[in-house]
Amino acid sequence: MIRCVLFDLDGTLIDTAPDLGHALNLLLEEQHRPLVAASEYRRVASAGARGLLQLGFGLQPSDDEYEPLRQRFLQHYRLHLTRETKPFDGMDTVLQELGNRNMRWGIVTNKPGWLTLPLIAEMQFPSPPACVISGDTAPHPKPHPAPILMACAETQLSPGDCIYVGDAGRDIEAGRRAGMRTIAATYGYIEAGDDPSLWGADAMIEHPCALIPWLDNQPAVRQSFT
Repeated sequence: MIRCVLFDLDGTLIDTAPDLGHALNLLLEEQHRPLVAASEYRRVASAGARGLLQLGFGLQPSDDEYEPLRQRFLQHYRLHLTRETKPFDGMDTVLQELGNRNMRWGIVTNKPGWLTLPLIAEMQFPSPPACVISGDTAPHPKPHPAPILMACAETQLSPGDCIYVGDAGRDIEAGRRAGMRTIAATYGYIEAGDDPSLWGADAMIEHPCALIPWLDNQPAVRQSFT
């Protein structure tokens, strides 16, 4: 029986793309470059600064200009962390239902703690998370299983007691490597050309509320819910 649902943060639990994109456009404006439309930055928002700087500037982490621009991007983002960010539609209902079932929930994200913790504090979820594992909490980020296993240790549960929900292949890989069942959130920030059906998740959901029927059925094989 599932006793805890673990969520990725950006693109799964909360919709952070508007504020990530706003920070990118502030940086682009400073650098006298064309702004990026929401339809463009949403698809790479799950990759954070790396994906957004690649989109806006065509830069890789190995480029000399990358790190100064990354630091400036993060400054902008921290100042506008919750300007438009909010839980995905239906997510509060899901968390409330988990509470009604005496199930816990937690967060496992690659976002650094200095951004994750103040962001979560502003969200006013129906119940607090049982654990928060940030990108700098565990010795390795996803797709390494270490963050998932740390979440299990903090909740005193085994991987078999939990599921992990995420919107990127690295989320599903991390959960599978930890020995946990996984769900691909296809409503999230799916990059162009990426196919969630190839990630190997146990299920795919097109809306947060589709998690509840999956919990009611807990299938042993991969399924898709709408």
